[in-house]
Amino acid sequence: MFTEFLQRLTGTAKAADKVLPPLDSRLALAALLVRMAKSDHSYQASEIGRIDKFLSAHFGLNPVEAAKLRATAEKLEHQAPETEVFTGLIRDAVSYNERVEVLDALWQVVMADGEEKPEEAEMIGFAAGALGVAEADAAALEARYLG
Repeated sequence: MFTEFLQRLTGTAKAADKVLPPLDSRLALAALLVRMAKSDHSYQASEIGRIDKFLSAHFGLNPVEAAKLRATAEKLEHQAPETEVFTGLIRDAVSYNERVEVLDALWQVVMADGEEKPEEAEMIGFAAGALGVAEADAAALEARYLG
């Protein structure tokens, strides 16, 4: 299941269509949130809750559906390509406004534990660039979360 998804995501699948189907886009975005939450080598309940809340609100899922999507994304995240490739592929599959929303969600996830960690802020900066979010939009989000 994940091998086929990753092949579609990386363009190594036989399908000519490069746009991910809606479920795949959701799964890819959820996996990016999981990866960000794990970037400090600590995957806390507050981060998991924040991911579920985003998935529920963003995709109109009930809490059980959001938790199932996140659990699937946790498995996928382990097998996904390196963050630069993975994030770039997401950039190509979703709209700019959605990428800004995802960047906002990434900040919410890393700040869910109430701690600002340099490695997380650095990873978000990297993700912003890889997602193709304009510097001004990324800076405005950073200022919102870091003051």
